[in-house]
Amino acid sequence: MLVSHFISNRMRAVDLIRKKRDSGEHSREEIAFLVAGYTKGEIPDYQMAAWLMAVWIRGLTHAETTALTEMMLYSGEMVDHFELPMKKVDKHSTGGVGDKTSLILAPIVAAGGLAVPMISGRGLGHTGGTLDKLEAIPGFNTALSLGEFRRVLKECGLSLIGQTSEIAPADKKIYALRDVTSTVEHAGLICASIMSKKLAEGIDALVLDVKTGSGAFMAKEEDAIRLAEIMVDTARRMGKKCVALLTGMDEPLGRMAGHANEVIESIEVLKGRGPQDLIELSLELSAWMFHLGERTGSVAEGKHLAQEMISSGKALARFRQCIQLQGGDPRIIEDYSLLPTAKHQEQVTSAKSGFITGTHCRDLGTALAILEGGRDKKDDIIDHAVGLEFHKRIGDAVNTGEKLVTILYNSEARLPEARKLIENSFVLGDHQPPLPPLIRQVIGG
Repeated sequence: MLVSHFISNRMRAVDLIRKKRDSGEHSREEIAFLVAGYTKGEIPDYQMAAWLMAVWIRGLTHAETTALTEMMLYSGEMVDHFELPMKKVDKHSTGGVGDKTSLILAPIVAAGGLAVPMISGRGLGHTGGTLDKLEAIPGFNTALSLGEFRRVLKECGLSLIGQTSEIAPADKKIYALRDVTSTVEHAGLICASIMSKKLAEGIDALVLDVKTGSGAFMAKEEDAIRLAEIMVDTARRMGKKCVALLTGMDEPLGRMAGHANEVIESIEVLKGRGPQDLIELSLELSAWMFHLGERTGSVAEGKHLAQEMISSGKALARFRQCIQLQGGDPRIIEDYSLLPTAKHQEQVTSAKSGFITGTHCRDLGTALAILEGGRDKKDDIIDHAVGLEFHKRIGDAVNTGEKLVTILYNSEARLPEARKLIENSFVLGDHQPPLPPLIRQVIGG
């Protein structure tokens, strides 16, 4: 279906900019005109930038957000997996530090009988990206064509790739403009960007992991709730099952942040080991995927099935198969030394005794980016070997001189700035703080 199908009358971009500036509500035809015109180059950057700023200030209604999502979706191809009899289900996270659940739940859910066609993104700023983690695996190809994407999905039940030129090209162009016009942080625009790519995968259902806290994109809980509600509403308006889990990102998820070390930690969970918070969230997200995909009658049954896929070794076997099919070296499952390894280690220790009462989680992600484990610009090259290992969590007691973080690094020149950020990222107090739940609430469940 082409976006031009929705355009019925002659329109002008300047009139639509004025309409939104004056708090008017757009019709589907007007949004179709804007998306199609900008994608084809008929509407210039300066007019689209003006419209985006008007949206950022005046907002979008739920109907406008749905229409924008729909038109960005139809600007490219929609993948059809008609040959696969099982339900197709995916998960999306709004991002954080150490957030590696995609590498764990995709093989769990595929091993449990659903298909997981996952189109993921790269990290930018303080957040990590699924594609960057996967590319720490020697040879792993995230740039499959849609044909290869379908083939891998058919053979092993999951495929993990990046956005192709065929998928939602309008989103790719509009996002680049938002990035340089300070119009990124808007719930409706975020929703349309995420959902247009996810719905293009040909899925039946979607589970959202919306982060909140000091390391989240939406640090305030009320903002995270609003974003979750908009995304769930948009998915349902477009005929897809959807649920959002509001989860905490006041500290890194798991014990590792980086790329090669997050791959290792993900494999450890698939082997039945790993940190408790990462296991808990991976099982919960997998359970909701099983439930929405009609593989189980309840979330509790879904969690039991997810645990069974780990304990039986089936999830790990499915991850190994996916790595091999996408050109990676499956030997890394048993031999972690085949992954990139940093040349140096440095310990950050506590300056005093007390209890960890909080972290400046975003600064920990920024420190990793400074070490070349992240990007300031989209074309920056990632160092997959660098990383952080966290030895203490919120609520833990710590003594003077005790290890807080191990820094894995290659650049001596970048270490002092990163180390200073890490040293200042831990908040200590005299009393053990109450621990908030990892999963704050479920929206749309």
